[in-house]
Amino acid sequence: MSIKLTKKQELVYDYIAEYVKNNGTSPTYREICAGLGLSSVSAVAEHIDNLIALGALKKSPKSARSLEVVDITFPETTALFRQKMATATEEELETLRRAAIILDINL
Repeated sequence: MSIKLTKKQELVYDYIAEYVKNNGTSPTYREICAGLGLSSVSAVAEHIDNLIALGALKKSPKSARSLEVVDITFPETTALFRQKMATATEEELETLRRAAIILDINL
């Protein structure tokens, strides 16, 4: 099961995911606007609100740069990884982390 995104939503989602990967923190709405050449911050906010509603992003309320990208390609796999990590030994955790990197799963 994967979430269906519009082309604009996919652009915003991919931009945020790449930004977080490269910078270790999420971009501001203005940075997203500038990075994608969008005309208004309100358009970015609307796309982000829709992505949150779809479950593709998470956001902490009242916190700057708090967007978190959710793995939407294989949510069942991500959920299983998280469940296993909750009870894993240190050795198992290291193996799970390596597997997540190989599978490109955002934990």
